[in-house]
Amino acid sequence: MKNTAGQIHIGISGWRYKGWRGTFYPEGLKQATELRYAAERMQTIEINGTHYSLQSLDSWQHWYADTPPGFIFAVKGARYLTHLLRFRDETATVACANFFAQGLLALKEKLGPILWQFPPSLRFDPEHMERFLSLLPRDTEAARSLAQQHDKRVKTPYVETERKRTLRHAVEVRHESFVDAAFVKLLRHHKVALVVSDSTEAWPQFEDLSAGFVYLRLHGTQTKYSGAYPDASLERWADRIASWSHGSQPADARLAAPDLQPPRARTRDVYCYFDNDAKTNAPFDAQRLMERLALHAREAAA
Repeated sequence: MKNTAGQIHIGISGWRYKGWRGTFYPEGLKQATELRYAAERMQTIEINGTHYSLQSLDSWQHWYADTPPGFIFAVKGARYLTHLLRFRDETATVACANFFAQGLLALKEKLGPILWQFPPSLRFDPEHMERFLSLLPRDTEAARSLAQQHDKRVKTPYVETERKRTLRHAVEVRHESFVDAAFVKLLRHHKVALVVSDSTEAWPQFEDLSAGFVYLRLHGTQTKYSGAYPDASLERWADRIASWSHGSQPADARLAAPDLQPPRARTRDVYCYFDNDAKTNAPFDAQRLMERLALHAREAAA
């Protein structure tokens, strides 16, 4: 029987860091070509500027053009939605429309998962999470329809799609109250992935499978966003990623709902992002993990 596995995408969270110049980026490399340089060495990059503000359509189109075929972007959801409105206000629909109208659809086939990160102060409220999850568009046509409700804050809206594509959503939570079987059930009902978050912070770290893919964020080993991952840690994560990609769950997985059977899947795609950007740990750790999994930068397109 053929040993099948889902696609594995290893990369970094963001790419424009001053401290990376002269370390990961060669001396003299133009800032405008940093994305191209990073994309030739990674399989995926998490766009995190979208967390802080709407981006110009020109930026989205350049990001698409500056990356090779088969490259995948994850896009971080707007802080205005997750931290300020928290999807509780009636204006959340328009704000969500603005988010999707700014240019996400211009990434076309390079648009990967959308990351929704909630703050440590947000407690689990089943009704609130149900409203939030119900608002998320499941495909590019639904995203286009939502985007058409944008307001004037989007200067140059992009509400086109060349064909219908499934959209993937992942949720990262940082309050212990989310370690609850009811939360896992909600995620599974909406086919949204729980972000497996590894950090030195007191954020919950649980690994319940809730969708047809896994989203992993490695934040560092010393402080919140720093500290290289030693070889033993990378070996452990490589083993877990291999298990997830074959549709199974590690035997020692930390679960909020241990009595619930995970969704059945022969394979799962895995997206892994290193967020330990201080001291240039992230890109080198990503490359080291790719080596352990025998992956190359453009192999995700195969």
